Order: sequence, then C-alpha cells, then structure tokens
Amino acid sequence: MTTLPDPTAPLEQLVTPQRLGAGEFAFVFPDGWQQGRGAFGGLVVAALVRAAEADATEGRTLRSITAELCGPVQPGPALVRTEVLRAGNGISTIAVRLLQDDEVQAHAVIVLGKARAADCDITLLTPPQQTPWCDVPLMPVAPPMGPHFGRYFEFRSTGAVPFSGKVSTQTSGWIRPKFAHLRDAAWVAACADAWWPVLFTQVQEPRPMATIAFSLQLLCDPATLDPEAPLQHVARTAAVADGYAVEYRELWSADGRLVALNEQTIVVIR
Repeated sequence: MTTLPDPTAPLEQLVTPQRLGAGEFAFVFPDGWQQGRGAFGGLVVAALVRAAEADATEGRTLRSITAELCGPVQPGPALVRTEVLRAGNGISTIAVRLLQDDEVQAHAVIVLGKARAADCDITLLTPPQQTPWCDVPLMPVAPPMGPHFGRYFEFRSTGAVPFSGKVSTQTSGWIRPKFAHLRDAAWVAACADAWWPVLFTQVQEPRPMATIAFSLQLLCDPATLDPEAPLQHVARTAAVADGYAVEYRELWSADGRLVALNEQTIVVIR
C-alpha cells in the first residue's frame, strides 16, 4: 500500500519527483489537497514544472508553460513522463505528461531558457495599488465555502469575495502557501492557480468550476523575492461563453515587480 505524503509538508517537498529512469518520474499526491473531484490544479502544474526542470540543461530556468488539465488527479501515485522536444543553444522545450491508471490526466509543454540580454527589459503594466499585505487580515478558505486545498494557503483579499453576488470583473489580494521554504517556479505556478475565479464573486453559492487550460510566463527570478512576503494577485475576466470563462491573472512582488502572467480557461461544470 502506498503511503500518502503529509498534506502539511512543505510545498517543495510535495512536488519533488522521484526519478525512475530516463524521462520517467514518480509522484505521490497527498490527500487533502483536493479541489472538487481531483487534486488542486496548481499542485499538478507545479509537479510538471519540477519534472521538466529535472530534465533541462543546467542553467536554464522556466520561461513559459502551457498546460491542459485533462482529468481529476486522485490522491496516490502518478507517473510523469518527460520528452525533450529540442535542446538548442539557449532554450530547452520539454513535453510532460502525468498519468494515473494509464490515462493522461495532465500534460504540458514547458520552455526553459538561459538569461539573455537585459537591455530591452521593460514592464508596461502598472503595479496594483493595494494595501500592504501585513495590514490585510487573513481570510479563511475551507469547506464548505471553499476547496479543501485552501487550508494550506494564506488568502488576504483586497477586492470582491466569493459568493457575494456582486457584478465584478476583477479580484485582488495577497496569496502564498502556508508551508513552503523555497521560492521557485513551481511555487509561483501554485500561487497563480490558488485564487478563486472571478466568476465566484458573481454567484451567491458554491458552483463546481475547474481550470482546464493554464499558461504562465515567468518574468522574475523567484529566488530574488522577499521570503517573508506573499504575492500580489490581480485577476480579470476577459469573456464568458457557453460555460467557459477566460481569465487573465497577474502576480506581483511586494516591492512592485511583475513576477508572472497567467491565463486560464475555466469551465463552469454545472
């Protein structure tokens, strides 16, 4: 019988792969990190990122990930397979698949690259003007009004809250895992997915929704982030049609640097 990890273990420990051989890794997903019928999507994406990093050329860091969450990942063992599609002079492109019971439950294409010329660096987006995180009270997020994995994150909302029934196109606040010691690409990916969808603010009771497509561009070295501070989260709904919502998310550091951009396709299950 497989022993499940302690759900309160540090995030970096939960998503660290065990290499089985060339291009193959084993993961064991904890119980308690569910979002609906399956594991929290940010935990799944973080696991894919870690596997790709393990197979990337040294000195190359995550620049972009495009992932589809095909089905609910269950607590317990999973197999992750990686394929280096190309390793050029400065960029590695790696495909990653996560399987349970011989079915693909998630897959991604991840681009890792070395640093290039910095003389073109510019941020055209304006940093959000938010109350400092230490002045915003913690918001409990747990069943029955929140997902199970919400117990393992700190939420500090500065905008519309779930199930308020307010017509809002934006949410904002501060987010970080409760148990994490390492600031890395997997940590950022998990933070990007943890906040509730904007649609949650427009309904008056919980409705099942799930992220089915996820892309993220990392724009800041996570190792340079304040280890004591959460990330600023801002999300906007772009459009909703036929029960599918497109949402754009930004993550900012406490000192005003753009950390990552994230786009998600979210399905309203019923």
